[in-house]
Amino acid sequence: MEKKIPYINLIKQSSEDRIEVFKAFKKIFATGNFILGDEVNKFEKKICNFLKIKNCVALNSGTDAIVLGLFLLGVRRGDEVITPPNSFIASTAAIVHLGAIPVFADVNEDQNIDPNYIEKKITKKTKAIMPVHLSGRSCDMNKIKKISKNYNIPILEDAAQSIGTKYRNKFVGTFGDIGCFSAHPLKNLNAIGDAGYLITNNLKYAKLAKRLRNHGIEKRNNILNFGYVSRMDNLQAAILNLRFKNLKNIIKKRRHNSSLYFKYLKNLKRITLPVEKKYEYNTYHTFVIIAEKRNELKKHLERKGISTAIHYPNLIFEQPAYIKKFKKINFNSFPKAKYLNRRILTLPINQFLSSKQIERVCREIIEFYKL
Repeated sequence: MEKKIPYINLIKQSSEDRIEVFKAFKKIFATGNFILGDEVNKFEKKICNFLKIKNCVALNSGTDAIVLGLFLLGVRRGDEVITPPNSFIASTAAIVHLGAIPVFADVNEDQNIDPNYIEKKITKKTKAIMPVHLSGRSCDMNKIKKISKNYNIPILEDAAQSIGTKYRNKFVGTFGDIGCFSAHPLKNLNAIGDAGYLITNNLKYAKLAKRLRNHGIEKRNNILNFGYVSRMDNLQAAILNLRFKNLKNIIKKRRHNSSLYFKYLKNLKRITLPVEKKYEYNTYHTFVIIAEKRNELKKHLERKGISTAIHYPNLIFEQPAYIKKFKKINFNSFPKAKYLNRRILTLPINQFLSSKQIERVCREIIEFYKL
């Protein structure tokens, strides 16, 4: 019997650099400097250099990056933030935690927010536009920036899944007023626990974010704001600094795996592949296809020992947490999100998969549609 093909491989991910990780930990333990510190400063500089941005603020999660980012943009109770309904719950949760109201705009076939729907959702209460670069694919930032300029509404980019993704030769996260990223273990640049970061060219925002992440402390006994505990610790920063050098290789391997899917599945008419547009450079945090008989295909692959996922099984306004707090939304008001929600399937694409394993996944998909 053939070995199972895992959707993710966190054991291998954590073992390949284990010796270097332990050395980094030993160094930090010797100093006793666990909160913020030199490794955090180094990480912030690495991100600035890589993304060609002026400021980076290292935080404890991508979620806190969004919360702080929206706060910096002036989002408060009763304000509205336009965002897609098909993201991970953290995007909308950040809006809700500030007492603001998520306003959903439908998406395109690439699962990213449709700029045409953004404009239709703008009201006097709209305080920010939050596109989500889902699955390592970029939103249409030129159109979104044009809307932002026309209505004088700031942009916060949720780039949690898209470190290294480019739109027209520029990194996502750098188009808006603020960009937010996650370094969760499942991300292409990953810590061994929770971590995230916020980027901006606005020095005022960066200074306030650095203060807010640390209780609002300016100096030890000078509290200028009621802040949060949103700091990235020195241990996680050390891991990220260590793994940063491998980021380009990880992206290269995932792009190679994606090319194999395109090679073997391009002529299969009953699925749609995540085609990369000429002006995009996708990093394939996930590889999401649109498939006929999605649920049946998923079960078939499971029987064959191939793990897949659905990102995400329910739209945000279908979740109990949303329904309890807000008015019920008509599913039919989001025709594209509804269409995709019943058909999307995420295939394994992690950097530890071999070409033969990708070929096997493709072979089983082709076989399924012959049945």
